[in-house]
Amino acid sequence: MSDATEGWVALESGADPGTRSAELRRAYDVYRSAGRVEGPVRPVVAESWRRSARARVCPEGIAGVELDDDALAAHREEHPLARVMPVIRELTGGYARDGDHLVAVCDAHGRLLWVDGPAATRRQADLMNFVPGARWAESAAGTNAPGTALAVDRPVQVFAAEHFCRPVHPWTCAAAPIHDPASGRLLGAVDITGGDRLAHPHSLAFIGAVARAAESQLALLAPPPDPGSAQLRALGRDEALLTAGGLTTRLSRRHSEILVLLAHRPEGICGDELLVELYEDESVTPVTLRAELHRLRGLLGPDALRSRPYRLTQRVDTDFGTVSRRLASGAVTGALGAYAGPLLPASRAPAVVRLRRRLADQLRAALIARGDPGLLRDWAYSPWGEEDLPVWRALASVLPAPQRPSALARVRELDGGLRWA
Repeated sequence: MSDATEGWVALESGADPGTRSAELRRAYDVYRSAGRVEGPVRPVVAESWRRSARARVCPEGIAGVELDDDALAAHREEHPLARVMPVIRELTGGYARDGDHLVAVCDAHGRLLWVDGPAATRRQADLMNFVPGARWAESAAGTNAPGTALAVDRPVQVFAAEHFCRPVHPWTCAAAPIHDPASGRLLGAVDITGGDRLAHPHSLAFIGAVARAAESQLALLAPPPDPGSAQLRALGRDEALLTAGGLTTRLSRRHSEILVLLAHRPEGICGDELLVELYEDESVTPVTLRAELHRLRGLLGPDALRSRPYRLTQRVDTDFGTVSRRLASGAVTGALGAYAGPLLPASRAPAVVRLRRRLADQLRAALIARGDPGLLRDWAYSPWGEEDLPVWRALASVLPAPQRPSALARVRELDGGLRWA
């Protein structure tokens, strides 16, 4: 099925931009006044409008700048996408110059890191804070191509009054997410922004190709894997991914739990303790556990898993371990950047539940102690943080006065729900 058929392209080939823009303005006004979606509003845009409204984005507002010059320089320097900016600029430079377009790259939280393009176009974009350091996540700036591409994790185009915030209506943009080729983790997005001439299927295809080229370059630049180690990714997913020997394997839920515990306890764990740590049901017998371990050994290889005590024979680097190490060193921003979500969120294994809660509690406490509005907002507007009352309270206490009412409203909503639940 094509992008146009699925509705990711804003304007199909041959459609008149002026006519469609007028239709969208009328539909936007209806939504603003009555909350109804009418006219030629694509489903991806309607759903984004609703998310933006739930996040209490001000429709007349503009994006806020969250990174000052020093913070921006430091974040750029350490961000993985810095390594592929030469490729992105090489591919997009001529396209941007010839069309008076801007090319922007943001991180996974929607903060613009680089904005390149003709000076005159950049001056126009400055009026809506489309500048390095500004946060264009959907939860902060409403429907827009980079923010919405991050929210839906696929390339998307946004045209004229499809933008949730009125100051952005004169613009059209297309953006595509960029992922770490090894882990699949979302790193950010690349965007092209300009006028009506971008409202064409070619611009979406072009920016998607740029994102794929960036991912390919990241794969080429990645150091060769250490033959003596493996990588386990278990944050934000119910089935962990194990990468070893150049191969990535999706594990079953039970095998995911076993490997998380064994990676967390490299010194090993005896069978009786492992049984208690894995199963809520005390009637589960050691035979069941041994059968699971036998199947896991068959998957990993006969020499990868030893017994008495059960332990892994090679070093396993884990994403949850990375978060813990960064927190221990005080690198709160880096810890949040590595946190892709709760550890095996559907698991009810007692040891996994404890690890999941401990990691989330430590990260939450560090964010509240740091008191950085941008970091608190990143957590509060994430799927796992949208009902986190302590973080919302902390966020409301540090936001600038004009942004505080929406956070306070969310605090009251959550506090009332907890009180009467």
